[in-house]
Amino acid sequence: MKYYYNTILNTDFDSAIIKVTEGLKSVGFGILTEIDVKETLKKKLDVDFKKYRILGACNPPYAHQALLAEDKIGTMLPCNVIVQEIEPDKIEVAAINPMASMQAVENETLGEIAQEISDKLQQVIKGLR
Repeated sequence: MKYYYNTILNTDFDSAIIKVTEGLKSVGFGILTEIDVKETLKKKLDVDFKKYRILGACNPPYAHQALLAEDKIGTMLPCNVIVQEIEPDKIEVAAINPMASMQAVENETLGEIAQEISDKLQQVIKGLR
């Protein structure tokens, strides 16, 4: 089982960020965190890196259900989605596969929630093409 879902977009980086954000919103996810890896690495290590952003996506009803089912699941929240520039106008978008990470947690209720979230994230990735 792959630990992520991905696709390649033929667009510029900023347009990809907008498209991903809108795709996530369409299935009930908001962006809680946004880490600009390129900027962070330049600032902290003075190294140049490609355009790479980590979006911390959250669907509040599912997050609430997951936390009620397993109080330590917060260690795996939010669902990360990356947007990285492979080359100009060639952007990879990848989202975590919650089912892969939930294999370590023995909780049937959580497994059902993870499957629903997984389906929604796959829907977003497929919808970006």
